[in-house]
Amino acid sequence: MKSLQMKANVLSVLIFAIFIFLWYVSTLSQSASTSALIGMTAEQIEYQKLMGKDVNVQKSTGFPSPLQMAKAAGHQLSDPFYDNGPNDKGIAIQLGYSLLRVGLGFFLASLVAIPFGFLIGMSPLLFKAFNPFIQILKPISPLAWMPLALYTIKDSSLSGIFVIFICSVWPMLINTAFGVSSVKKEWLNVASTLEVSPLRKAFLVILPAAAPTILTGMRISMGIAWLVIVAAEMLVGGTGIGYFLWNEWNNLSLTSVIFSVLLIGIVGMLLDNCFARLQKWVTYVE
Repeated sequence: MKSLQMKANVLSVLIFAIFIFLWYVSTLSQSASTSALIGMTAEQIEYQKLMGKDVNVQKSTGFPSPLQMAKAAGHQLSDPFYDNGPNDKGIAIQLGYSLLRVGLGFFLASLVAIPFGFLIGMSPLLFKAFNPFIQILKPISPLAWMPLALYTIKDSSLSGIFVIFICSVWPMLINTAFGVSSVKKEWLNVASTLEVSPLRKAFLVILPAAAPTILTGMRISMGIAWLVIVAAEMLVGGTGIGYFLWNEWNNLSLTSVIFSVLLIGIVGMLLDNCFARLQKWVTYVE
């Protein structure tokens, strides 16, 4: 197993190196002036304009090279916590706002989905009664809820949290109900024979058996939540990594846009890995 993982790691590094090389070769034809302009951040371009220099951002039609991307990433990461006002915050602050919204929405969804999933998972009657409503609400795009959230809540940040909540509920709810209903009947019969109370049976028998399936639903929900918050922040603006990405695009800073996309992917991967480790930890291997 370790040998296979080592080979996979080497292959991943090789693929990454080939990608960087092809990227570098494809950007060699750019002119020096255009390359220099692309490498500038939005703040640097604005500063050059304020100093009276002729900086035509419309000329930056080329794609940034890996070196320019590295410089842009270094600039963003050199001071990630600066705060110069509502529209000029460091990347770490923007990322923190997004993670806070995702965390709150995901936590609220967990409080609703897991207990309710337990309830309908243990009762076939309730599952059949609620299933039509779940199937109707589940496929609705989370962003379709945004206009209603903005109208009723009248706060962009809280509306983003509500969108995270509504998109995180369904995978957790369905997987919890499925995991609870799939617990082996033999284990439940043993608990009944020993006259275990319903509450103890739920925590000592059903929850450990259904935990891997519940965490699968939580893992799926977190992936959807992180995907949705970026789009939601693009719509409502203000703060967050999604707003930062859209604002950099409006400033025609392609390097910052690509850096934001890569950062979103890396954070999403780390969140997924956390739930994967938790899922592995609670999975019982016979």
